[in-house]
Formats: sequence, C-alpha cells, structure tokens
Amino acid sequence: MRSSLVFVGILLIVLSCVIWAATADEKQSKNALSSNNANASSTSENKHQVLISLEGNPHVKANDEMTSFSSVYETLKEHLPPQSFDQVTRVLYGKTWNPLNIVTKEIESEAKKFNFEIKAYSMIHNVVKEQTRKPRVVRIGLIQNSIVKPTSDPVEVQYKAIEEKVERMIDTAGKLGVNVLALQEAWTMPFAFCTREKHPWTEFAEEAETGRSVEFIKRMAKKHNMVIVSSILERDVEHNDVIYNTAVVIGNRGNYIGKVRKNHIPRVGDFNEATYYLEGNTGHPVFETEFGRIAVNICYGRHHPLNWLTYGLHGAEIVFNPSATVGTLSEPMWSIEGRNAAIANSYFVASINRVGTEHFPNEFTSADGKRAHKDFGHFYGSSYVAAPDASRSPELTRIGDGLLVAEVDLNQCRQVKDVWMFPSTARYEMYARELSEYVKPTFKRNIIKDTTMFAKPKQIKKTGITML
Repeated sequence: MRSSLVFVGILLIVLSCVIWAATADEKQSKNALSSNNANASSTSENKHQVLISLEGNPHVKANDEMTSFSSVYETLKEHLPPQSFDQVTRVLYGKTWNPLNIVTKEIESEAKKFNFEIKAYSMIHNVVKEQTRKPRVVRIGLIQNSIVKPTSDPVEVQYKAIEEKVERMIDTAGKLGVNVLALQEAWTMPFAFCTREKHPWTEFAEEAETGRSVEFIKRMAKKHNMVIVSSILERDVEHNDVIYNTAVVIGNRGNYIGKVRKNHIPRVGDFNEATYYLEGNTGHPVFETEFGRIAVNICYGRHHPLNWLTYGLHGAEIVFNPSATVGTLSEPMWSIEGRNAAIANSYFVASINRVGTEHFPNEFTSADGKRAHKDFGHFYGSSYVAAPDASRSPELTRIGDGLLVAEVDLNQCRQVKDVWMFPSTARYEMYARELSEYVKPTFKRNIIKDTTMFAKPKQIKKTGITML
C-alpha cells in the first residue's frame, strides 16, 4: 500500500513537471509569436509616401487653376474607380511600380515638420532575373525644392537658406538608402534669368571643382556614400571668367568626378538665359560610377532627340534631366519627353523640376505684348523616373518640395535592347550621312514634288471636261 502511494506521488510530481514545462513552452511560444507580430507590425507601419496637403500650402494661390491640384497621379487615384484607375495608369504610366515601404515614422515626422513630400517606388519586379548576371539594383533619389528667402535678400542669405533646406532633404535621402541623387537645375539660387539683369544674379556663379556649393555637396556625398549630381551656375575662372550652366558630378567618396555644360540654351518666353551664358562645350560625357553609368541632359536639352541619343551612344544607363520650367510653357510636354527618351534609348531617365513661384524686385516683360510682371510663373515640380520598358514612377507634387526615391534594376537596359532591338535596327550610318550633308552650306532638301500640282488645266469645250 505504502509503495503504491509512493508511486502515485512520484507520478503526480512528474505530471506536474510536464504540465509546468508545457505551460512554460506555450508562454515562450506566445511571447515569440507576439515579438514576431510586433516586428511585422513595425515593418508594415512603414509607408511609401508622405503627401503634401493643399490646405495651408504656401504654393497654392486662391483662384489660380495652375495650383489647384497636387499631381495627375493622385488626382486620377482620387476620382477614378479602382478598375478604371488601373487601366488608365496602365496607358499613362506603363507597368505598375510597387510602393517601396521604407518611410519610417521618424522620417515621416521629419517630412511633415519641414513640409516636404516623399514618394518611394520600386520597379525591380518588372525585370527578368538572369542566369549569368546578378541584379544591379540602384536607388535613385530626386529632390525638387522652392527657394526660401525673398530674392531681394543678400546673395549669401539666399544661398545659405536653400543649402540648409537641401541638406535636410539629402540627409533624408541617405536614411532611405539612396545611391545616386540629383538636384534641380541651378538649385543654389532663384531662377533669375528671366530678369535680364546681371547683378546680383551672376554673383551666385562658382567654380565647378571648388565652389562653395560643390564643397557642401562633396561633404554630403561622402557622408551618405552617395553619388550626387549638382546643377550650378559655373564661372570658368581659367577661361576669362566665362559663365556656364553646368552639372557637377560628385562621387560617393566625396570626390569630384567631372562636369557637363548645358548644350542647348533656350530663347523662348521669359527664358532669357543667353543673356548670362551660351552653349556648353563639353559634349556628351558619361560618368562611370559605383552605381552605374550616368549622364546629365540639362533642362532645354530634353527637347532635342539627338541630345538624348548621343548620351545613349556613349553608354549611359541613367540620364538625369535637372530642369526649371513653368506650367504655362511646357507642362504638357513634361510627362512625355523623359518617358520617350527612356524608351527610344533603352536607359532610365530621371526628370527633376523646381517648384513654386519666384518673385523679383523689378518688373520685366516677356516680349509678347503683355504687361510687365515680377514673376516667372509657377514651377510645377512633378519630378519622376522613367524606365526603358515604357513604364514610369508616379510623380512628385506640383505644389511643394519633394523627395522621390525610385528603386531600379539597371539590367533592364540590356533586356529591353534585346527585346525591342532599337540599337540593332537603327540606321546610324544613314543618319550620319544625311546629317553631314545637312550642315554644309550647299545642302539641298530631298523633296520629291508631285508634278501634277503645277500642270495647267486643259479645257475640252465639247464635253466640258477639264483635263490635266
């Protein structure tokens, strides 16, 4: 009897231990599951965008249709049924770019505090995984910004205020893992070339290798291991202080790689840029960086197909188009030109435009018979990235500062060349021959005329029929 009781006691102790262990394991499993869920929740809480609001926006003007909406993409999304939206964007934007959920709460808070938009998208799911080449994934960053201080303030005050704003946005780009970043055309200053006044605007000019903004960009590039394309007003001290519109390329180690000068200078509307600088003389260089081969087609050069073509002939994989253009002049062209260039040349195009309305101390005219005014018009932002496969990212806002992050796979450049065979089917020798003839003073256009257009009618009186 006693031995039976001992056995039962031992059995109860063993069962208690088993139950305790099972309970402990269950608690541990629940804690682990809870921890995993927390991590998943934290990841899922990340966003792909922080949008600018129309309400209280300093760039939105009452009764101004030009600033009445933020972007085409967001307007379509707001007003179209989902199925219609998918089909309309399939036509206007190509294959879908997926949201890239990398915007943390901290970054979102910074963007809201300093009032700039963030959008992040990826297109790498649209690229075929190859057997012999690894993916070449690169994060492209584009910054569009308005000026900060009145244009009547001292040059140094204006520049430092812009630099401070851009520094914050570059730091954000660094946190989001951007590899190659580009700034808008002449980001260091107001786009004062409408005024035709030389001073104080030419005082913003600087040397391409050692200028104050260049030294700032070098520090930022090294800090974030980031290649940065910086568009400036350049003063070439070695060549008698001549001024150029120039993009400087800074490597991810803070090193100066090179520069390219604007090839095509506009003489249209208020764009009186030839008053300050003329056509560049650096040709179409392509810069080989740690994150791919890049080129820069500055602003007005986007209207010239041969300009785009030549960067492609030199092997560009990403072509940046830093710009400053206003809605009344070019907005219908904007979403088309970069996308067309990406398709025709089988490379990525990153288009950046400044934003806001800049007012100047003195009135100027546009040579169109209209009254003199003090502003250029509204710079409509809308920066975006286009891919070789005819797809493109959604654009940044038209009415505020913004940072676009686009994750791309450079392998798509070759893949599209293989599929569409644009380089293979091009007739470069024929184009070269005809262009070489065209530049000669003796060139005659190859027009074949319909000779019947110039024959005199011959009347036949009997039948009343007119014969040629």
